[in-house]
Amino acid sequence: MFNKKILFIIILSFVTVAYNFAQDEDSTETSNSGWKHKHHFKFMMFHDEFKGKPTISLNYGLSKLSTKNFDETFAKPNLIELKLGYTRENENDMEENILDYNYKYFYVSNISTNLSNTNSNNAELKTNLWRFGFGRSSGYGYKIGSAAIIPYHTYSFEWSNLKMLDNPGTINDQSITNLYNNSFRFGTSSEGGIRVKIISHLVLEAGYERSIIFPRHIFWKWIGSSLIEAAGQWGIDGFVNEILDSSPYAAPVVNFVLKNALSYGIYELRQEKMNWPFDTVAPLSYDQFKFGFTFEF
Repeated sequence: MFNKKILFIIILSFVTVAYNFAQDEDSTETSNSGWKHKHHFKFMMFHDEFKGKPTISLNYGLSKLSTKNFDETFAKPNLIELKLGYTRENENDMEENILDYNYKYFYVSNISTNLSNTNSNNAELKTNLWRFGFGRSSGYGYKIGSAAIIPYHTYSFEWSNLKMLDNPGTINDQSITNLYNNSFRFGTSSEGGIRVKIISHLVLEAGYERSIIFPRHIFWKWIGSSLIEAAGQWGIDGFVNEILDSSPYAAPVVNFVLKNALSYGIYELRQEKMNWPFDTVAPLSYDQFKFGFTFEF
């Protein structure tokens, strides 16, 4: 039964994706707007080579750690993060004040109660987590002279190593933290935010990230769950492409709202089933607000 469900999800997702891609191609061929669409399979985040302006991002954040069926409370950690990658910003051929933004990067983060003002006598459980991974931010923005405002959506893959600085007091909680403590675990993240380019090389940014860490990686169920999200995101891409043709100034906001709303909903469903809709256990979750600087060279 499981294999049939997986096969059905994969076939349905690919049919949906292929249909949306075909619709986008047709609209591109028949459009008189002159907009040169570049269709990408966005689920394959690194389908082409890294290229663009070399970019460095430094972020600081406030975080909250949680998991279902956990009796005790985790102390709130803070985050510090470094990203290294490449940024591309292309102008719309018909409306030069609309930008197509794309940032691919490698990142490393430390999310730790050592970075917060957590009292050592506090009964809440203190933690220290290191993670690294690959991410892709994309969106459409508004060019204002040499400045710009770009709402974005991000998806990333990561590997995390959690160290419990305090031991839980119950057997139930210990059994949960033992799945992660001092072990590398795979996970995914989604983020939505705003980039404000002040000058050509300096960008201020703020975003909200939802991240989940799997206690173990069940590959086929993860693929099935990811394909559902990818099909939805690709459908949004096709819809936003139509808006770019007819009302380009609305496209950045519509793209931002729809993509991040979908990701937020998917990650909410995954709080109880890490590979929703498949019957899997609850993951470890990080919700965090981040802000920082980006330098483009």
